[in-house]
Amino acid sequence: MEKLKILSALIIINLLISSCGNKPGKNSGYGLSGSETEAKSIITAIDSIRLKAIAQMPQTIEDIEGNTYNTIKIGNQTWMDRNLKTTRYNDGTPIPLINDSTNWASLSSPGYCWYNNEMSSFKSLYGALYNGYSVSTGKLCPMGWHVPNDSEWTVLITYLGGETVAGEKLKEKGLDFWVSPNTGANNESGFTALPGGLRYYDGIFHDFGFSGYWWTSTEYSESRAFFRYMDYEYSNVFRFNNLKKIGFSVRCIKD
Repeated sequence: MEKLKILSALIIINLLISSCGNKPGKNSGYGLSGSETEAKSIITAIDSIRLKAIAQMPQTIEDIEGNTYNTIKIGNQTWMDRNLKTTRYNDGTPIPLINDSTNWASLSSPGYCWYNNEMSSFKSLYGALYNGYSVSTGKLCPMGWHVPNDSEWTVLITYLGGETVAGEKLKEKGLDFWVSPNTGANNESGFTALPGGLRYYDGIFHDFGFSGYWWTSTEYSESRAFFRYMDYEYSNVFRFNNLKKIGFSVRCIKD
């Protein structure tokens, strides 16, 4: 919808430029007439507006499989506006898909899944759930992008006002995706955080509609890593660490 608005504005601007360029006027013999000077000034101003409109049009990035994501600028950082959904590393190697809960619980190597093992229901909007071992490979995000480290998440949260309020500006607003009350959510940043839930280390799925969890690439120990968490009842962005066996969402940031 936003892209259509921008394109419509550009079409109108082009029509105005054409109209100004064809505007008749008398030549005084000393250069441009008053009407021509006015038209030139209008064209210059409109050109400036057009360049700004083009700059604000969403840019896109594709992962190794051709899944497309819009990019958003928040402060000095550029993020994807959706969770990662690739089933291959950026070198083309398949990431192991682990559906069985017993196999998931025993895993100490990379793996991914879809919430409730239902790709058709969850891939498009919520992306995949990756365990921490897949994050540790450093190959999840497209070339030129990476899983943000703990400090990069802190930069984002600080820019948006701090951990007690940043969730308001990151969470998708309304109750179409989040359970009520979805406290404070306005998605002012365009990050569009959704409550994609998690897959716990025992292989059981939890919290869909209630919470969203995102890995960082920063390890706490060999078997644990830091993550960020947003909840339907709070405006906070929480910071914890947990076992790499768990499946969380991943959001990529530009190098």
